[in-house]
Parts: sequence; C-alpha cells; structure tokens
Amino acid sequence: MFEITWDSFIRIVTVGVLAYIGLLIFLRTSGKRTLTKLNAFDLVVTVALGSTLATILLDSKLSLWEGLTAFAVLIVLQYLITFTAVRSKSFNKLIKSEPRLLFSEGEFLAQAMRDERIKDIEIMQAVRNSGEGDLQNVKAVILETDGSMSVITNQAGSALANVKENPKKDPL
Repeated sequence: MFEITWDSFIRIVTVGVLAYIGLLIFLRTSGKRTLTKLNAFDLVVTVALGSTLATILLDSKLSLWEGLTAFAVLIVLQYLITFTAVRSKSFNKLIKSEPRLLFSEGEFLAQAMRDERIKDIEIMQAVRNSGEGDLQNVKAVILETDGSMSVITNQAGSALANVKENPKKDPL
C-alpha cells in the first residue's frame, strides 16, 4: 500500500512529463476558450482534463496514447460546443443560462433567490468579497452564468444591460 517500485516510479515520471507536455500542446493549439469558466460545460471540461491527467499518471493499464486521445476528444468536443454556440442562438440558449439579478436597489429579490437556491448571507458575502462594506452602495448583485456573483456599485450601473430581473426558467 505504501510501496512504490522503481519501474512504476520511472513510468509515472516519464508518462507524467510526456502527458503534461501533450496537454500543454493541446491547450495551446485549442485556444484560451478551452479553460475558461464561462458556464457549467467549461467547468466540466476543465475537471475532466485534470481527472484524465491523473488517470494517465496512475493507471498503468492505460497507455500514453490512450490518454492523449482522451485529451483530444475532450478538447475537440469543447471546441465544437463553443463553435456551435457562437453561431446558433438557439443552441447557445440550450447550453447556457442567463445572468440573474438577485439584489437590486437595496432589495433582495426573494423569488429569484429561491429559484437559484441562493441565501441572503451568500449575497452579503459576495458584496464583502468585492470590497464593498455597505449594501446601500450596491446597485445590484448578479448570479453570472458561471455561478459566480458580480457586485455592481452605484457608480458602475451600466454593466446591467444584459441582465434580466426575472428571466424564463432554463429548459434544463
């Protein structure tokens, strides 16, 4: 359980270095979009790439080429999803949610918070994390499509242009 053989050590180091280099090459050629956190699909791909790298390193039954193929499949699928989403409004709506207004002009929006399963203390935490100490200085708090919360102060209200107060429920 706590032992490692010299052969397995050499395999892990060799395959680890080669798999890491292969992943870097794939990521560099696929572009910055592959590792963004713009929506849930992006997060899934990022976690899957990390999991795949760990599997390549630790599963001696898996060849380096199988692991590199898995990287390629994940990155190509991510590319195809984002390529299609940029060109098709209906596909984009299917895979992405819209930002949701949770706090506006000094009021917590109870229905939106309930729908998104967000508590007022989580909104206050986001406000504190933004560096703002007073809710009176906050124009809005938005739940973004990637699950993060944006805090808009009274001085920065123009960023609310594409946020709907009560968008239709996502189909998924």
